[in-house]
Amino acid sequence: MNDSIRIEEVDHVDAPPKARVEDVRDTFERKRDYLDGFLAQKPVAEAPGAVGGALYEAVIDALKDIYDPEIPVNIYDLGLIYGVEIVGDAHAVVTMTLTTPHCPVAESMPGEVEMRVCTVPGIATADVDLVWDPPWDPQKMSDDAKLELGML
Repeated sequence: MNDSIRIEEVDHVDAPPKARVEDVRDTFERKRDYLDGFLAQKPVAEAPGAVGGALYEAVIDALKDIYDPEIPVNIYDLGLIYGVEIVGDAHAVVTMTLTTPHCPVAESMPGEVEMRVCTVPGIATADVDLVWDPPWDPQKMSDDAKLELGML
């Protein structure tokens, strides 16, 4: 067994070749600015009934005008509205609940919501779906509602 290390002395070592963009330009075609297509796109206009659209926000504003008769907070901030959907151009579907199934306004509140939503310009008809699952709890309230009720 030979444990010797062979040593070789050199006077000069050539530097390894550097990669040059010009060397691969012919084999790889790439647009000069890969963002050209992205930057050329025009903003897509939001549909009025889409979340954040003008019609959707108008329906939300109308719901914020309806107050629970027992609690001085509007039904939207109270967390009673589970969903708002604008179907087609003029039909709104509101999914909501009440604080309890035995709420004194259980019979009148969905009708009031339907009437108020139908007053929004651009909404011709509205359906209100009253659901009990998931049940309402105080955690569904907005921070503004909690502050109004002294819960924050």
